[in-house]
Amino acid sequence: MKPAPFDYVRAESVDEAVAVLAEHGDEARVLAGGQSLMPMLNMRLVRPEILVDISGLPELAHIEAEGDAVTIGASITQGELADWPELETALPAVAAALPHVGHFQTRNRGTVCGSICHADPSSELPLCLALLGGEVELHSARGVRTVPADEFQQGVLTTAKEPDELVARTRLPKAQDGERFAFLEFQHRHGDFAVVAVAARRAGDSVSLAVGGVADRPEVCHWSALPGDAVDDALNDLAWALGGGDDIHATARHRRQLVRHLGKQAIDATAAVGAGA
Repeated sequence: MKPAPFDYVRAESVDEAVAVLAEHGDEARVLAGGQSLMPMLNMRLVRPEILVDISGLPELAHIEAEGDAVTIGASITQGELADWPELETALPAVAAALPHVGHFQTRNRGTVCGSICHADPSSELPLCLALLGGEVELHSARGVRTVPADEFQQGVLTTAKEPDELVARTRLPKAQDGERFAFLEFQHRHGDFAVVAVAARRAGDSVSLAVGGVADRPEVCHWSALPGDAVDDALNDLAWALGGGDDIHATARHRRQLVRHLGKQAIDATAAVGAGA
């Protein structure tokens, strides 16, 4: 199939982009990389009146290490972030997750903020946003607001972004000295969405585990201390608490077992001497 007819605006500034969104509201869609939007247009799952292309805006084409966070502009592709020289030291969890995001070709077009805005619960970058407690900066004709990850990601393909708002950038906290990270996922084929993905962070005795692919958004569990003999019970409780159901990719039972298995591996990896992402 081909998309339904639509108008197209190649924005020359963020101000122009948000002005178009203010005028058209829910009848407009923002185009950055297009790796999620174009298939939805072709299958006519969305039928916007107008597309607002922000891919050429230099003011959104930046990766900046500012203080304790890394700011990623909305036109930065996943491939550009993967090639950023400071990635492994500043954002080791993201560095470990990016090779699992689609394929080399799609990472060269798909944007970091686009993946976060699409909010697929099986997607790797929203999982990293949740684990790290990042935030999303939204621009509109009404002003600018910043929304933390837990409030931004609301459900399957659902975020706190209003129809007249543009995701301009996201901020992810840098790894701190002594923190250790791990990322694992199970896919049927490389490049597929994860059946279950986990990302772990350890700081001293505290452990956090983010799980994607089970609930309707990435969920994070925090333990102030998790002795080795308590890990299995904690993960079993988490696997049941996340819920999840049967679909064409896996049964609920299989997903629970993956949470237990991958979660244990990820937590153990962060506990290992010299462990990294």
